[in-house]
Amino acid sequence: MTIAVMLEQSGVITLLGMGIVFGFLAIMIICISTLGKVIHALGWDKDVASAGISPTGPIVPVRNSTSNDGVISAVIAAAVTEYRKTHS
Repeated sequence: MTIAVMLEQSGVITLLGMGIVFGFLAIMIICISTLGKVIHALGWDKDVASAGISPTGPIVPVRNSTSNDGVISAVIAAAVTEYRKTHS
């Protein structure tokens, strides 16, 4: 078996694999889009509509005004210090 034949076979296998993955992703996108339309048509997305959230808009995390950033920073610093002690 020559190098040219092996390269040809590897190229065919690569293209076949990429084609299969592309086909699967295309089918998955079509299924998800169809399922979204069915859910919307049946009215099962009412909780999203009643909350005033746009289903196509970006998801933005909401900061709680009572968050404890200092406590979180202290916990992270303690974890890093402990990790450095045990893995040095």
